[in-house]
This record gives sequence, structure tokens and C-alpha cells, in this order.
Amino acid sequence: MLTPTSGSPNGSTTPGLVCGHHHLYSALARGMPAPPRQPVDLTSILHQIWWRLDAALDLEMLHWSAMLGALEALQSGTTAIIDHHEGPNAIEGSLHVIADACAEVGVRVKCAYGVTDRWQDSGELWPHDGTPPPAMTDAARRGLDECARFIRAGGNGMVGIHAAFTCSDETLEAAAGLARDLGVGVHVHVAEGAIDTPAAARLEALAAENWLLVHCVHLDRELPGAIAHNPRSNMNNAVGYARPATRPNVTVLGTDGIGADMLEEFRLAYVAHRADDVTASPDTAWSWLTNGWTMMPEAAADTVTWNYDHVDSPWHIAFTPGIRALDVTSGSGEVLLRDGQPTRVDAVEVRAKAAEQAQRLFARL
Repeated sequence: MLTPTSGSPNGSTTPGLVCGHHHLYSALARGMPAPPRQPVDLTSILHQIWWRLDAALDLEMLHWSAMLGALEALQSGTTAIIDHHEGPNAIEGSLHVIADACAEVGVRVKCAYGVTDRWQDSGELWPHDGTPPPAMTDAARRGLDECARFIRAGGNGMVGIHAAFTCSDETLEAAAGLARDLGVGVHVHVAEGAIDTPAAARLEALAAENWLLVHCVHLDRELPGAIAHNPRSNMNNAVGYARPATRPNVTVLGTDGIGADMLEEFRLAYVAHRADDVTASPDTAWSWLTNGWTMMPEAAADTVTWNYDHVDSPWHIAFTPGIRALDVTSGSGEVLLRDGQPTRVDAVEVRAKAAEQAQRLFARL
């Protein structure tokens, strides 16, 4: 297993960290207007917040959202992101927009569009009472086409599915089939909330070892694939604890769109594990973090220098706030971050442009 190394005169160094599940489109969400009604569970959170937001996105907003997300990732020592995009009015060309924005900053990304039948061809939102949508929609077909176009053009990608409960059986089967044809995995939210508990039964005959299964809080059986554990998001949405240490799957750490500070996510993963099992060690959560290199091995060639001397010790990191990346050098030797500032882009400009696009987004809400 890859491990951090020390020896820099300014602090410890590690390979670049990996965010195992992100939604770069959500970087503009901070400060958004309050939802029309108070959400009370995961389904209403999706209806009142995230599905309204992703429906309001256009490609210009997406570009600056991805730029901001990539910038913040780099400044957190995260040099690779596995991203899951959703936006029914920003499908065609969206994955290249995300990939190009990340490349401009200097962060690697593996892209997927999360296909869904939640928006029916009539324009109505499927009620999501636990009954899956009846058939594949035009939006789902367009999402599959976007995944295929991006990957066939040489993009680093997966086929995305939003979640089984927002997809018809036809769409799930088509997505799995497309992934097999392209030789890639499927990136899908699985059993995040109780409403999606039937997901495992519906995916059991389709899932493969190269799938990325996100959340798995209410997973009621074993499925092949890696699990992306998102402790902060799970707490924020009050969906429960996923107990990844009890699963046989390889586990990686993601953020579900809440930034890409993977050392902070590691701390939360450890605390959540410890709250469930007082004998838990931070070594387990550290293994979930370092498993990211199995998903994005290129990041292991990058070098991050930190402002702390013991980033080679999970026991130190678990209890030490304020650890930050000073410098990041790519595997090719290019300095991407120097003294905490990006070298390829102007951080002040990126934040200003993102703020402008956030106001456009909020006006649409």
C-alpha cells in the first residue's frame, strides 16, 4: 500500500490526495437562498435544494464552479477528483467543461454524468414515492450519450447513474451495458437514504468490480465494487452511519460535493468510526484515504509538501487542526502550488468569477 513519506525541510510530504466522490457542480451552492420549504429528510433535501440547483445550471456556471472546486482541492493537497455531474439543462459538453476547468488548474479528474429519469419527458418531476420511473426518458438517453461521447473522445471517465430510485430498470440496464461496452465502471449513489434501500436488489445482477458505489448507508446485501464513504455529507443529511469497516469492499473517501479537503474528511471519517466503535483506530480511516490511489494512481506520482512535520502519522493528523498544503508538484515536475497559491491560475480571479456565476445561479432559484 502506498504510504506518505517525510523528509522535506518545511514539513512532511505525501503523494497528491484523491477525492473519491465529488460534485464539482455544487461549489457555487454555498450561500444559496433558503429552499421554499424546510427539508425534513433526504428526499425533501434533494427536492428542495439539489434538484433545484442542478436544474438551474448552465455550462458557464459549471465551468467556474469546477474551476473553484479544483482550486480549493489543489490548495488542500488534493490532486485528483472522481466527479459525478448532474444538470438536466447542462448535459451536452458538460464533461469536457469540467475536465478542461480542472486541467486549467492542474488537477486530475475522472468524470461521469449521472443519468436519471427523475425529470419525465412531460417536464414533470417523478413523485419518488418509492416506485421507480416506468421507462427511460430523453434526459437519461442524453446523459448516456454524454458519457459515451466524452469517454470515446479520450476523456478519463465512468458511466454515471444518479441513484436507482430515480431510474427505470431500462435506464439502469442501459447504463451498465454502456459501461461494459466502453470498458469502464459505473459511478452511482447506492442506498444513501432509506428510500433507496431496494437499490441493491435492483443492481445486484448488473454491478461489477469496477463500479464505484457511493454512500451505501442502507445497503442490505453485498455488491461488487469499491465503496465511496462520505462521512460529512452523511451527517449533514442525517441519513445514518454507513459502517464501511464492516464491508468487504475496498473503501475510499469522498466528500459528496462539500469541498475536497481530504485530511479534514479523514478526521471526520475517524471520528464517525470511533463513535460507532470505541476500539477504532485512525489507521482504518487512513487506509480509506490512501485507497484513493488505487482509483486514481496518477496522483501517487504527485508530491504535496505540508506545513506539519507528521503527515506520515494518522495518529498525529487525527488530532491536529490547521494542516495545510504549502507546495504541490505534479508527477512531471511542474510546480502547481507554491506557498499555498496556484501557479496556473489567478486564485482571486477564479473566486471573483465564481461569485458572479453564483449570483446568476441564485437568481434562477
